[in-house]
Amino acid sequence: MQFLSLSRRRTDAFPPEAFTPELTAREGQRVRELYAAGLLRQVWKRADMPGAAILWEAANEAEVHAALASLPIARAGMLEIVALTALEPYPGFGPR
Repeated sequence: MQFLSLSRRRTDAFPPEAFTPELTAREGQRVRELYAAGLLRQVWKRADMPGAAILWEAANEAEVHAALASLPIARAGMLEIVALTALEPYPGFGPR
């Protein structure tokens, strides 16, 4: 099943210098691990604010929550999950 998450960095509560190169490097490494495991399918950087939109492939929502919680920026309390929703196939392309 596929899920879409939308997150934002908590720049209102943390100054820019809190998002250190070491922290963001660990975040990038964890994203690569989740991608290699087949859980994270695609990731986009948000254009409107610091954060990401991620397409997930998981058995259930709990699995996605666990993956999101494993991100270093989330573990540091510096990430807000704005939305997490399950996706269904668009029926307009199916048989009529």
